[in-house]
Amino acid sequence: MATDVILVYVTASNQDEARRIGRVLVEERLAACVNILPGHTAIYRWDGEIEDGPEGAFLAKTTIDRFEALRARIRELHSYSLPAIVALPAAAGDAEFLDWVRAQTG
Repeated sequence: MATDVILVYVTASNQDEARRIGRVLVEERLAACVNILPGHTAIYRWDGEIEDGPEGAFLAKTTIDRFEALRARIRELHSYSLPAIVALPAAAGDAEFLDWVRAQTG
């Protein structure tokens, strides 16, 4: 039972940036809800070097129709030149919750 609701995973430079971006996404109805994940460490290659440091992240609940607007807004607000923005499909879910996501982002 596929659905039009998606979860969008986004990294941020820290918890404060995740909260700031998340609030804008909900205020502008680009996301129904944003869950800020606990701080974590990111290890990645950038400009040929291995980087290792603290990072924030969040999950935004939205619909596939709102993804491009959400992605563009995150890019405008984000401090990274290349933030991780990855949409994950919600294969199924509670029908009332999925309807709530649609209503909040519609």
